[in-house]
Amino acid sequence: MPQPATIGLETKPGQKWPKTLPPLTAEQRAISDDFMKYWLEILPRRYGVLEDFDHGFVVRTAGKSFLRSLEIGAGLGEHLRYEKLSAEQMANYFAVDIRQNVIDKLRAVHPGVNAILGDCQDRLDFPDGYFDRIIAIHILEHLPDLPRAIQEMYRVCNKESGFLQVVLPCEGSLAYSLARRISAQRLFEKRYRQSYKWFIEREHINVPTEVISELAPYFQIERRAFFPLPVPIFWCNLVIGMNLRPRSRPLTW
Repeated sequence: MPQPATIGLETKPGQKWPKTLPPLTAEQRAISDDFMKYWLEILPRRYGVLEDFDHGFVVRTAGKSFLRSLEIGAGLGEHLRYEKLSAEQMANYFAVDIRQNVIDKLRAVHPGVNAILGDCQDRLDFPDGYFDRIIAIHILEHLPDLPRAIQEMYRVCNKESGFLQVVLPCEGSLAYSLARRISAQRLFEKRYRQSYKWFIEREHINVPTEVISELAPYFQIERRAFFPLPVPIFWCNLVIGMNLRPRSRPLTW
């Protein structure tokens, strides 16, 4: 599979993780925060078919036996529009995001859930095995310290009955590269009158093969689905959804 552009990413010699991103200027930081919020607002209105797959896959494959949910990289809480949670499940839904402006909007739109400012690459303030269900929709591709985030998800996931739900873009695929050129890239360059390159090189830094490889020691794939073509081939698809179960013990290679 073609790899995404990662110019400027650095690691220590002989060390892949964490990936170190080049620093942002004050202007770039402001643009980055603004565009992420703007994109999260635009996405469901303009690209509803893709959103329906992303969130629909998670809802369809979740079942009903869970109580506590953790959504990492929850954004503006778009996924909650698709959920059909009981009052008890809603009160036990925890949504984590790293951007304060995004969390503020999430709290205003979904006051019934627990919106938390935090980084899933750090230790979260929950006990071991606390969650029945963990949701990661379009977030794992962004994480410089992906292994640390996976270890933390594994720690807080109930090893007996818990499960992890992941949706990833097929970053590096021909289909995804073409789709981005006429969607996010076009919007970004029109809005800020500058190249999209520096932004996306900092955002989508992990391809599906990397993510799946890092998940494998901790979680086992039970189910997966591709969109828009229902064939297990990355180059012609935009996204992949996966349901995974935690291993009783991490594998060591």
